[in-house]
Amino acid sequence: MRSEIIKVSSETPEPSLIRYAADQIRAGEVLGMPTDTFYGLAADPFNLRAVDRVYEIKSRSRHKPLSLLIESVDQAEELAQSLPEEFRALATRFWPGPLTIIVKASSRLPLKVTANTGNVALRVPNAKIPLAVVQAAAIPITATSANLSGETECTTAQAVHDQLQDRISIIVDGGESPREVASTIVDLTDEEARWRILREGAIPSAEISSFFAQG
Repeated sequence: MRSEIIKVSSETPEPSLIRYAADQIRAGEVLGMPTDTFYGLAADPFNLRAVDRVYEIKSRSRHKPLSLLIESVDQAEELAQSLPEEFRALATRFWPGPLTIIVKASSRLPLKVTANTGNVALRVPNAKIPLAVVQAAAIPITATSANLSGETECTTAQAVHDQLQDRISIIVDGGESPREVASTIVDLTDEEARWRILREGAIPSAEISSFFAQG
């Protein structure tokens, strides 16, 4: 299977190409696609076969949940049980941007996406292509990095193609990633701790800590 590579402008994404990518995702395809950090694997999280394909493409452990790209806090409300006040504060301050926030998942999200954790990781990316695709598809999309588990994350479409080869049929080429650091992950699911940083990434831990200290 030769990968179809679709070149899309990162500054002014072409509506027809965005619609094509969104339609492919809604049809159950898994696409390689740029985000505001690394290239990711974009699939419909409500399509169990597509979710399975994401795990297969990456050779990813089924015990690891998949993070989701969304377009707004409103969309987050549809995917979460209830959003703590810390969520709204973080989203207002850091979204769109490289902050992934973990909250308790709504029962409408498939267990395969949450890997039976009961939690979901959400992010509004600060990049025009993935935001446009999420809006055109009218669903959240998976955001796990487009690489084999344990291998280097990809910052170009060519790197995705070289690493995943015939495992993936469509790659959206939006040029080089704007940064080479993963998103910072903050977990809001522990009511006693309120918040904790699971992974320091593009947003320094100190910036998150000082933000909460001010609050």
